[in-house]
Amino acid sequence: MDLIKTGIGITKTIRNVSRLREIVVIFAKHGFDEFISGSVTQLIPDFVLPKSKRSIKEELEEDKTKDWGDVIGFRLRKCFEELGPAFVKFGQLLSSREDIFDESFIDQMKILRDQVKPVPFDEAVKTINESLGEPWKNVFLEIDPHPIGTASIGVVFKGKLLDGTKVVIKVRRPNIEKEMLTDFSIMKYVSSQIEKVSEEIRFLGISRIVHDFSISLQNELNFNIEALNSEKLKKNLDSHGASELFYIPKVYKELSSEKMLVMEQLIGTPFSEAEKLDDHTSLIQPKLQEGLNVFIKTFLNDGFFHADLHGGNFFYLENGMIGLIDFGLMGHLSKKGRENFIAIIYSLLSFNYENLVFEFLDVAEYEKVPDVDILISDVRDSLSPFVGLTVQQTNFTIVLRSVITTLRKHEIFLPREWFIVFRALITLDGVGKNLKMDIDLFSLMENDIYEIVKNSFKKEDLAEEAIWLGRDLLSSSKVLPRHMKWFLKDWAKKGYAFEVVHKGHEKQFDQVTHAILFLSNSLLVSVFFAAGVYLVGSGDIEHFTDIPMITYVLWFLSFVLFVRGFAISRKA
Repeated sequence: MDLIKTGIGITKTIRNVSRLREIVVIFAKHGFDEFISGSVTQLIPDFVLPKSKRSIKEELEEDKTKDWGDVIGFRLRKCFEELGPAFVKFGQLLSSREDIFDESFIDQMKILRDQVKPVPFDEAVKTINESLGEPWKNVFLEIDPHPIGTASIGVVFKGKLLDGTKVVIKVRRPNIEKEMLTDFSIMKYVSSQIEKVSEEIRFLGISRIVHDFSISLQNELNFNIEALNSEKLKKNLDSHGASELFYIPKVYKELSSEKMLVMEQLIGTPFSEAEKLDDHTSLIQPKLQEGLNVFIKTFLNDGFFHADLHGGNFFYLENGMIGLIDFGLMGHLSKKGRENFIAIIYSLLSFNYENLVFEFLDVAEYEKVPDVDILISDVRDSLSPFVGLTVQQTNFTIVLRSVITTLRKHEIFLPREWFIVFRALITLDGVGKNLKMDIDLFSLMENDIYEIVKNSFKKEDLAEEAIWLGRDLLSSSKVLPRHMKWFLKDWAKKGYAFEVVHKGHEKQFDQVTHAILFLSNSLLVSVFFAAGVYLVGSGDIEHFTDIPMITYVLWFLSFVLFVRGFAISRKA
């Protein structure tokens, strides 16, 4: 399942011209007509681009109380609401990218989290019957037609199996895969064209975000992957001794499919309804603190973790355990990535600004290498309010956001998998605050980081690294002599001379050459003209025949050289 087709030919990029027309009209209507290039509109037959009543620039000039994020965010939100689930989902993703966008823009995108239309129950039933291969009443005793959860990809209903077991049924929206495929092919093409027109849009890297989003959606659209994620997370939690702390609902794999997921219903109170948990706070807080310790271990040791742990996905169950749901968005980080993360956190803990910047540059994305000295200075300034505070006094979320904001000013962005890591930690911090808990993420990570650093020097790990290093060296030792022999043989044929090839500077060299030729011509023009004047002498000239013929020859040559020099200057 490939969300974005990148084959040759525009028909593989733009799969639906009528949908493209609809998208372009809506964006133009809301003030983005100035960003839509002719390369986009020329794909639509007999199309005239409509003009907005009020441009973005005019609104910013007329209303000084609004900034760029307010205006662009509001207009984009209106576009996404009209264009449907794919664009709403994209807006929801943008709402989580504090590392790229201003707070005012993020606030507008957050409104989209509640702007998802429900699916009529009759349409959902068709998908359920198709997935089961038989009428749903042969499998379920009942299904509540009123959804308990509505998202851009699917809707969730409560139900009961024939034996009375309470379950939740997550159903994918009808035709959502086809809609996503069409909209994202258009979104990718349009964003790439807009970035060619606007440097500001290119700076934000919208096309990069669209690409990252398409990759994550491939997993979210397939509910079988979510089922596998829940099983893998359960094994990881059990391996860290958390089987009595966290509860992962059972997945009924025999009833589930790519389009439908049937899971055990959790009976409890979500952490997002904090006011209902006031009587249980004293019981929840130590459990959550222990749970966060486990989360840090699964992340730092395994590199696999739940990446969407907001309050709505935590449940305090009747048996006193903490239930987890929604396994569509999971984080993955390689061993090398975890080592970089540990180095970053260690640098934050020790306020080692140089190492912090270098570690971020190792994993971040940027078009041009920043001025490292200025970047280090800016990071030092942003973290200076926290210098001298103990680990317990330092707010992880504020520190991290401060660093990310500084990186953004230097046009440095975190890759998607890295931002998921930091986003998950910030979200966990928010859950604690919602329950009136002062979670100290730095302290939680501190002991694990020291332990991992110590374990990284174990004999087994060093031996494994040595084996791989030896393999690479052995492979290189076989190839290097052969290539050295070929190089020396070829070099001898050239008389042991090196050929210097200039690439990428031809235009500059041509300009310098033309400038020198122009100056040479100008000098000769001056010499010939002055020589002609000298030959005329100081006598009176009453007729043009009084001027010597040689003077005319010199002036003619001067004129020819002047014209030639002018032509050379035009080529430069």
